[in-house]
This record gives sequence, structure tokens and C-alpha cells, in this order.
Amino acid sequence: MQPVASDDVASAVADYTRGSPVNGVVEIAGPERVRLCDLVRRFLAATHDPRQVMEHAHARYFGAELKDDTLVPGDNPRIGMLDFEAWFALPKPAR
Repeated sequence: MQPVASDDVASAVADYTRGSPVNGVVEIAGPERVRLCDLVRRFLAATHDPRQVMEHAHARYFGAELKDDTLVPGDNPRIGMLDFEAWFALPKPAR
């Protein structure tokens, strides 16, 4: 997956609404690809949560198996600026 911060989404939406019509699909993604289990591990570590993530190769996410190319953008997405560490460093109300 390629998670994106809400601030980056809001900025992109504002830019696209002020611009010329795209007449198509706009994809917005975060700056890094990461497996969901790894993202959860990073969050738990950053919050000093001792729980462990148990991954399963065939676990389902909303009924579908996640692969390395699942939940990632296609060609030419708008890439946000905030990666996980930058997002997590923001004050809680800003997240």
C-alpha cells in the first residue's frame, strides 16, 4: 500500500479544484510503499505499544488478499510529501 497523509490529500484536492478539468481519474499517494503489517509495526513501535503483529500470507483485507502491488497508485500519481515519520512527528491534533 502507499498511505497518504490527509493534509497532502486536502492540498491536492484544493489544487485540482482550482485547476483545469482533468476529465479523468486523479490518484494521490504517499511517498513510500509499505506493507500494511510493516506500517502497523512502525506505529506500534512509535507509540511504545508492546503488541506484536502476526502476519499471514493469505490474510484478507476487506475480503481480498493484499499483494505488493495492492492499494498502490497507477501511473503518474500525485505524490504527497509526508512519510510516516514526518506524519507521526506532527502534534496529535494535526494528524
